[in-house]
Amino acid sequence: MISLSSKLPNVGVTIFTVMTKLAGDAGAINLSQGFPDFDVDPELRELVAKYMASGHNQYAPMQGVPALRQRIAEKTKELYGASYDPDTEITVTSGATEALFSAITCAVNRGDEVIMFEPAYDSYLPAVLLAGGKPVYVTLKHPDYHIDWNEVKDAITSKTKLLILNSPHNPTGAILGREDMAALTDILAGTDILIISDEVYEHIVFDGHRHESMTRYPELARRSFVISSFGKTYHVTGWKLGYCLAPRQLSAEFQKVHQFVTFASNTPTQLAFAEFMGKKEKYLSLAGFYQEKRDRFLSLIKESRFQPLPSLGTYFQMLSYEAISAEKEIDFARRLTTVHKVAAIPPSVFYVGGDDHKTLRFCFAKKDETLIAAAEKLCKI
Repeated sequence: MISLSSKLPNVGVTIFTVMTKLAGDAGAINLSQGFPDFDVDPELRELVAKYMASGHNQYAPMQGVPALRQRIAEKTKELYGASYDPDTEITVTSGATEALFSAITCAVNRGDEVIMFEPAYDSYLPAVLLAGGKPVYVTLKHPDYHIDWNEVKDAITSKTKLLILNSPHNPTGAILGREDMAALTDILAGTDILIISDEVYEHIVFDGHRHESMTRYPELARRSFVISSFGKTYHVTGWKLGYCLAPRQLSAEFQKVHQFVTFASNTPTQLAFAEFMGKKEKYLSLAGFYQEKRDRFLSLIKESRFQPLPSLGTYFQMLSYEAISAEKEIDFARRLTTVHKVAAIPPSVFYVGGDDHKTLRFCFAKKDETLIAAAEKLCKI
């Protein structure tokens, strides 16, 4: 047998794949992987079919369909006051994961240090390692998962090339506030450190809070790759379409990588989104839609022994099970799935040291009947 010397020797199958398979095998309700179990807007589906039927089935431009890039530029200007040239500063990608990989690959050279905040979404580290970078971790403070900016300042060295930030944050549901943005601006002043800002849940922010996009802050925007996702916004995670905003010189380097990863993304889907984005209420109403689901889920489990942690964004809810079990998160998550028939994600897998706070992440992007059925099971534990 021919063997390979692995470039990712410590990387296995993602926890999302593991828990989703376990849920399927056990016949459990899957609140682990972050995808809706309700269908896409029929009008959006019909638009994709329309553009397929009208012959738009060949390669799109490498940067993305011009009409879609124009819509993205208009939305970004309207929501955040930031101007991006659709011809040179916006790239449509095959999902946010591809955008993250392309941004990390173009920004990081061998030996560069990359500051990541844990619990960290699991696609960041492999991309950093493949680029030859060195991860440097700053831990979010449990239980509200805030950033200690003094620790960030202490983590920066002459080798620091990049910070990877994620707000609203997966898996915790935490968000960055204006004070965070001010602290970040002060820390990076006078440096050439870059930012990758993972903002795929930009439209899912609760309780009257504002999404603090990097694009709102010129000093941060000039050094940032800002990444978003159509899949999260329009309930179509399987369509794998996202985009990256970055200043011209950063976008040029980003596109050098992007063109050799996917070259271009799905053409009829891009055209459908370009038309559908004209219905602004679809994304402007998203926060209210998911806040209702969060509040409904919390109401349904109110009598359970699980204790909720703050969720200010995303469609995830962290629940502490300290009053139920002393088991490790991964063990309790497995037992919850196989015995009690509800699947969740153990956040300890997103820490390099496996930090364990007796907490699980539950996805509430589900139909009401799914949440009701899951809550009934959780309340019996």
